[in-house]
Amino acid sequence: MAPFESMAKMLVFAGMILVLIGGLLLLAGKIPGIGKLPGDIFVQRGNFTFYFPVVTSIVLSILLTILLNLFFRR
Repeated sequence: MAPFESMAKMLVFAGMILVLIGGLLLLAGKIPGIGKLPGDIFVQRGNFTFYFPVVTSIVLSILLTILLNLFFRR
């Protein structure tokens, strides 16, 4: 195996993962309710806007934990 072959495979895999994540982020904006749950922090004053999706992050973390445990359980 050439010295750069394993690195090339790793970069191709990382690129596929980034494309998948990017596609999911594009689709996430079209799902109603995502990012606008009660408990998310949204502050708008003048020309300053601050948004921190606390509850959305917790819900997504729980869902991903359940999904990954189902798929990777041995």
